[in-house]
Amino acid sequence: MPATVSPDYVYLDYAATAPLCEEALEAMKPYLTCGRDNLALNMNANSLHSPGRAAFEALEAARKSIARDIGASRPSEVIFTSGSTESDDTVLLGVAPAAAEARRVASGSFTPHVIVSDIEHEAVLMPAKRLEQQGFRVTRLRPDSRGFITAGALEGAIDADTVLVSIQAANSELGSVEPVRELTAIAHAHGALFHVDATQALGKMPLDVREWDVDAASFSAHKVGGPKGIGALYVKARTPLLAFQLGGGQEAGRRSGTQNVMGAAGFAAACRAVCAMEPVESARLRELRDELYEKLSQVPGVRPTVDVPRGSVDFLPNIVHVIVSDLESETLILRLDMKGFGVSGGSACSSHSLEPSHVLRSIGVEGDDAYGALRISMGRYTTAEDIDRFLIAFDEALNWNRG
Repeated sequence: MPATVSPDYVYLDYAATAPLCEEALEAMKPYLTCGRDNLALNMNANSLHSPGRAAFEALEAARKSIARDIGASRPSEVIFTSGSTESDDTVLLGVAPAAAEARRVASGSFTPHVIVSDIEHEAVLMPAKRLEQQGFRVTRLRPDSRGFITAGALEGAIDADTVLVSIQAANSELGSVEPVRELTAIAHAHGALFHVDATQALGKMPLDVREWDVDAASFSAHKVGGPKGIGALYVKARTPLLAFQLGGGQEAGRRSGTQNVMGAAGFAAACRAVCAMEPVESARLRELRDELYEKLSQVPGVRPTVDVPRGSVDFLPNIVHVIVSDLESETLILRLDMKGFGVSGGSACSSHSLEPSHVLRSIGVEGDDAYGALRISMGRYTTAEDIDRFLIAFDEALNWNRG
């Protein structure tokens, strides 16, 4: 039997995964039937018979919906994947080599160059290492002390051999929002393509891939209240791409594998909901963020990891990140969990690592401070009462052995 969680449990780890939203659940319900009752939608979307055509129509409706919500020019620019990790891998290992080959054909032999930031998710950093093993030069840009990749940093690194720049829209730990449009312009001025990992940005800030003028963008459903195991990769028309996942040639030959139609429907519904709510919801979460930063800053031994001015839109509205002195984050996380509050020390993908976050090291947080990191991330179902209760539990967790 799976472990049970109290209905009073306060979940504050939305940057890892958002709870499934009502809209996604309703969109997926028609697929949750069996036998003969399951023929209308949940068949293989690549089959020619009528059940297959019905599934195909549902898949394409989801594609159109997501394309509209992210600002894509046409639905065909949206490729369904298993999530942002696959989307990121596809860009680094599919777009970069394709762009390098196109450049090589046009101008002869050269050593292709890729630029990423030092605070990217491992889904970008790991394939960047793979590219190095394949003969690419890779430059990793260090952010400033607040987690921002500046235009000057990119200008200083880019050169005539650069084929791809990959910079995230917003950092999952610090919440820093990068100047994507400015960075894209620099990349294009030097003839390079630009990819943005927009996983944390979707639904938390204004997002339009056409306004950003990016060539590729990664998204994941479970970050916005959709199901796990489904994501999307936006690839601008005429952007070169060598298929990373091979097989039956689905997704117009760009991503093989039978499509998850139910997941796509749930993703589209969740995406539509968060994008519609974004202006109001971001303002609400920003108030909670600012209140939480203010209250935590008054606690002895606790300080914000980076300075986030009240009302700032340069940081995501839902992430609070602090350093707790003389207490490892793992201990504090477990104490808070016992009190009914779920938080994290950073990216969920590295939560079992004993090493300090590479993001914190990159902005100069070292030693014991790096081990005391705590991330509180909020979302649609977080209330002001939840935050008030968390602050009480936080004080109790800090003073666990008092008396």
